[in-house]
Amino acid sequence: MELRTRDAILEALSRVIDPELRKPVTELDMVRDVAVDGGRVDVTIALTVAGCPLRNSFEDQVRQHVGGLDGVETVQLHFDVMTPEERGVLTTKLRGGTEPRGEGLSLDARTRVIAVCSGKGGVGKSTLTTNIAAALVARGEQVGLLDADVYGFSIPHMLAATEKPIVIDKMIVPPVKQGLKLMSIGFFLDENKPIMWRGPMLHRALEQFLKDVHWGQLDTLVVDMPPGTGDVAISLGQMLPRAEVVVVTTPQPLAQEVAIRAALMANQTGMRLVGVVENMAGEVFGTGGGAALAQELGVPLLGSVSLDPRVREQGDAGEPLVSADPDAPAAQEIQAVADRIAELRKPEPGGFVKSLPLVS
Repeated sequence: MELRTRDAILEALSRVIDPELRKPVTELDMVRDVAVDGGRVDVTIALTVAGCPLRNSFEDQVRQHVGGLDGVETVQLHFDVMTPEERGVLTTKLRGGTEPRGEGLSLDARTRVIAVCSGKGGVGKSTLTTNIAAALVARGEQVGLLDADVYGFSIPHMLAATEKPIVIDKMIVPPVKQGLKLMSIGFFLDENKPIMWRGPMLHRALEQFLKDVHWGQLDTLVVDMPPGTGDVAISLGQMLPRAEVVVVTTPQPLAQEVAIRAALMANQTGMRLVGVVENMAGEVFGTGGGAALAQELGVPLLGSVSLDPRVREQGDAGEPLVSADPDAPAAQEIQAVADRIAELRKPEPGGFVKSLPLVS
């Protein structure tokens, strides 16, 4: 194709995708100017904020798509910054592309919410949550990962996510890492500063994550819940009563006993329990506890994941095992759990299959 018109360049730019907003720069009105002088093309893109950390992505994409046109000899990319008025138009456009799940929520009504819970800490819930989310991405889904474990946030570390969210006219754009849109209280804290908040502040933080964050058109939002049955679990149930709950337990009886409390919380707050995952199965903790818990609750056992040090090692390295080595036995077991969750995407109406007794 000969380079004859500005339209040819704009068509090429329509394949340049903003890595955070996940939309073409032409659709987002980010193309400020296109100039052609013989075989030289100059493109100016208006960034949402100054100092955007993802400039290299734009440079690589423009070089690939515009530089590949016939007749183009050199491409120069220049950056500008959107005015406050342009950012206002952009946020209106982005918010208008979704059908809100509830009043004031930015989450699309078609987005499935999977809340991963546990009765207590130490059962590998956050590591398993991260791997399940990555496994859903591997299936081709658009996935968000919300770290609602406010006191024990660890998702940014397990995905080596160091980029901060961007604020555009009071709208928070989550960073994207390994195909996942991420949000965590850890992005807003200095280093490893502890959280010392009471219930109302926790509720407000979760509310902001669901109202002010631009999640876009996700297939699934996976939520790493704090262990137990505290304020955050209650708040999520109030804001997202149709969320589906996956309970994580280790095989030993004590873990099963406390996991039932998380299931009760889901029942009492309007969320739906879809299944149980047994984690760390093997010689150390035994096997079969997850199946026993699932039978007691009257829900499916979604899978049993073996105790494998590589799951922990990859979490420390910032890349989930399902991404780093999808053929590893533990990765295959986690992928099977994600496949089972995906198969249950259209649940039958109602909550628990089995009615649970209330405890005081």
